[in-house]
Amino acid sequence: MKHLLIIFVLLHVSSAFTTLFTKVPSILAPLTQTKRAELKSRILDLASQTKRGLEASPEQQEEIASLFEQLERYNPTPNPLLTDRVNGDWSLKYTTSDSILGKGGSPRIGPIVQTIDAKNLRAENRETVRYLGLVDVPRSVQAALTPVDAQFTNVKFEKFVIGPVGINVPEGRFRGSLDITYVDDEMRLSRGDKGNIFVLTRM
Repeated sequence: MKHLLIIFVLLHVSSAFTTLFTKVPSILAPLTQTKRAELKSRILDLASQTKRGLEASPEQQEEIASLFEQLERYNPTPNPLLTDRVNGDWSLKYTTSDSILGKGGSPRIGPIVQTIDAKNLRAENRETVRYLGLVDVPRSVQAALTPVDAQFTNVKFEKFVIGPVGINVPEGRFRGSLDITYVDDEMRLSRGDKGNIFVLTRM
């Protein structure tokens, strides 16, 4: 009888712990969502203040890098290239890439847009550049994606378009990579092959 009682107590305790741990994810979900929202809001505030990173001070760059890394830990989509979440038009809000920002050169006017089509393994970047402070010229680059896994893909640039003129890229030139480290229904974080980071929002 004593042994049966002990077994009963152990089963009861085991059941209680199982129930508790089953409920933990649902209990923590609101906290996770709140943390995500806070990090995203702060990143976008800094992105706006720094004009997509063009005027970011070293301190602001450091803060955004820290927030970026924190948000990556809350990624709700572990295999982005296998989902529809990554597809569509995305507007660049912040980057550390001087070349994409046009730092020291002709300014970018309006949104800088990246379109991803993971199903057909295609991508396109579009922007408008103001030359000599007078003429706005649309530019774009078309690329093929070669995924290494469900998050990381190599990128082969195939065609540059400047105004009405298209230029095909010689084979083997202009390659890069894209590591999609966070994506939800509103925001995407990516890392490039040169160590740059990118914050984009869905259009």
